Amino acid sequence: MMTLQEIIQSLDALPMQDQAALLNLLQLRLAPIAPEDSAQPPNHGGETFWEMTLRFRERMAREGIEFTNEDFAALRDRSPGKEIEL
Repeated sequence: MMTLQEIIQSLDALPMQDQAALLNLLQLRLAPIAPEDSAQPPNHGGETFWEMTLRFRERMAREGIEFTNEDFAALRDRSPGKEIEL
């Protein structure tokens, strides 16, 4: 098991981007949730929902991923639901 000092020293080997991601994760996990804050959605690195959506779309385009209606055709569960014993 690593000591806290060893963990802190190992962080220096991480790229700055990974250090920033780790800091954001720790802030989200360790921040106390105040009652007035609980209704607020989490803020992912300062990005709004729309900014995250645009970033997602850019990545999809960059990687050449496309969705069609056929991709979603068999997703719906058409069963009548849970069987009920009377």
